[in-house]
Amino acid sequence: MNNLKFLDQPPRFLFFTGKGGVGKTSVACATAIQLADAGQRVLLVSTDPASNVGQVFGITIGNQITTVTAVPNLAALEIDPQAAAQAYRDRIVGPVRGVLPDAVVKGIEEQLSGACTTEIAAFDEFTALLVDSALTAGYDHIIFDTAPTGHTIRLLQLPGAWNGFLEEGKGDASCLGPLAGLEKQRTQYKAAVDALADPQRSRLILVARAQQSTLREVARTHEELDAIGLSQQYLVINALLPQAEAAQDALATALFQREQLALESLPDVLKTLPCDRIELKPFNLVGLEALRHLLTTAAPSSTQNEATTIAIQAPSLSTLVDTIAEDGHGLVMLMGKGGVGKTTLAAAVAVNLAKRGLPVHLTTSDPAAHLSETLSGVMNNLTVSRIDPHEETERYRQHVLETKGANLDAQGKALLEEDLRSPCTEEIAVFQAFSRIIREAGKKFVVMDTAPTGHTLLLLDATGAYHREVSRQMAGSEVHYLTPMMQLQDPKQTKVLLVTLAETTPVLEAANLQADLRRAGIEPWAWVINNSVAATVVHSPLLRQRAANELKEIEAVATVHAKRYAVVPLLKEEPIGVERLLELSQPNSTN
Repeated sequence: MNNLKFLDQPPRFLFFTGKGGVGKTSVACATAIQLADAGQRVLLVSTDPASNVGQVFGITIGNQITTVTAVPNLAALEIDPQAAAQAYRDRIVGPVRGVLPDAVVKGIEEQLSGACTTEIAAFDEFTALLVDSALTAGYDHIIFDTAPTGHTIRLLQLPGAWNGFLEEGKGDASCLGPLAGLEKQRTQYKAAVDALADPQRSRLILVARAQQSTLREVARTHEELDAIGLSQQYLVINALLPQAEAAQDALATALFQREQLALESLPDVLKTLPCDRIELKPFNLVGLEALRHLLTTAAPSSTQNEATTIAIQAPSLSTLVDTIAEDGHGLVMLMGKGGVGKTTLAAAVAVNLAKRGLPVHLTTSDPAAHLSETLSGVMNNLTVSRIDPHEETERYRQHVLETKGANLDAQGKALLEEDLRSPCTEEIAVFQAFSRIIREAGKKFVVMDTAPTGHTLLLLDATGAYHREVSRQMAGSEVHYLTPMMQLQDPKQTKVLLVTLAETTPVLEAANLQADLRRAGIEPWAWVINNSVAATVVHSPLLRQRAANELKEIEAVATVHAKRYAVVPLLKEEPIGVERLLELSQPNSTN
């Protein structure tokens, strides 16, 4: 065993959590192998919708416990959240199909179509692994890749009877619908939550990268989980550029210094956590030999060959902006998971359009307002606004409590208030704030960052929020009307850019988001691959190998996922300020 703190006297349950692309699956798999190699009997469980645990081991796993024959003492299980969610929906909708009107059944199905249902259904599946001794009796350690969020656990801690609340038609705010089928399993859920909160039995490992935005998000996750009793937390900062590589070229030096700065300004709440640092590896973390070397400093013998220099010729962000600019006005939305750089790219698109003399309004709900400070008043034709998610959410909560909550009893109000603390609520509130700005897109460009997810758009459209209410009021009248949803669904008025990285998990997550958007009637216009090493010239052997590893993902975006795409190179300097933002959207060069 090596000296990693999170592996010091590990309890029975180990939970790995973190954003897509930080490497939590790789760290979880490497941990499972290390414990199994030490003679422990280990079960590795993934609840990631884009699970690549089977791919990592080179075997098919699926929704049953499967022996990993190449690693004695190791078995694995991939819970399919989509299949779990479908079974969960069937369990709830089945008894009312044919009893209630079709329109009502369809409404229930739509309310159960989103991320909240999927998350709760996955939790429904793996709580059995926390409490069912028959399933897990043979294992010393159970390792979960992708822990439940604080939101899910808090929902499961809710007091009272959800069923009665829902049957009386009170619970339609955002995420209460998925809870309809949970009452029977309350005892099992309580036991599972108790196990999670017991430091003798459970340890939560927060996996992050040395990026300030990522570390801020991890700090929020830590506080949220700590507040509901999951206090046994460890921090793993993954994929740090080794100092030896920093001297190889200017880009490597800049990346090393950027990471060190992020570590020096670690959020205070994370400074007290036991912390391990894992160096960036030049090799893809697929296969046993690679995984066995992730938690060590040595490299597999097969990866010692240096990659040749790569600098791909790919469409640049400027080629996309050329096409966008032709329309003279419109809505440009940048969407993607956290940490892929959509705020920066939104600013780059806005600056590029404004430089052409086109009027642009850039709006963001990013908590770090440095872009607003950098851009405000600097450029002609550009206005910048920042929506405060906390203010908008509080305004929305008060409105719902004053309207839907007006006639509820104390228990009903308590449940409604709890539901309004869900992440869905913030998305809806921010979307409503964005909707006030969308109207401007008929006269100028509106570039929108931190867009709502496909799930939220479905929820808004399906449960009779703004769009359906306006449609109902305008039915039969001669009045022309345009709801925000209709504008988002019209490709002539809205261009959605999906932002990702040239890595396996972010690309899978972007593909899932694209599928969600299509279900909401919104067709993404283009993909943007951000921070690509393959789009620049590097001399560091490690970065050259990383560039080679990106080629497969770029090819998948270009040929499978996207109708059009662009690749943005990784820059030496953080792209803050007008000049550096313009640099992001210039034609790709190999300087």
